[in-house]
Amino acid sequence: MRWDVFAWAAFALLLFAAEALAPGAFMLWLGFAAAAVFIGVLLIPGMPVLVQVAAFVVLSFVSIQIYRRWFRGTGAQTDKPLLNRRAEQNIGTVAPLDLAIVAGRGRIKLGDAYWQVEGPDLPVGTPVRVVAVDGMTLKVQEA
Repeated sequence: MRWDVFAWAAFALLLFAAEALAPGAFMLWLGFAAAAVFIGVLLIPGMPVLVQVAAFVVLSFVSIQIYRRWFRGTGAQTDKPLLNRRAEQNIGTVAPLDLAIVAGRGRIKLGDAYWQVEGPDLPVGTPVRVVAVDGMTLKVQEA
């Protein structure tokens, strides 16, 4: 067996093994490129090493672009998109002001937590509706 055929086969298997040990879908696509070069070297004897390496680089780039375009981001959609977005879960909630909004800032109590709010100046006890979120600050308007 020729050394270049063996080297590309071993390199492809090594990349597939690396993907199996540390999954992330990146080494898999490089392994596909190495396997394609292996097949090319097997079918075309006497291919220069520089051409083999250039083919691997080009095929790696192409295979990663295929992954990025068609396979990345096609994971399962969750039935609870706001699960770890506690502030955004409060959008639409109506609650009385715990601390008057003065100079655009105040406070409300939702559940067992106090939240900083921003909105038009309003007195204590005025019911407000959460309409948006800016970090951990709730944007409110009079309900």
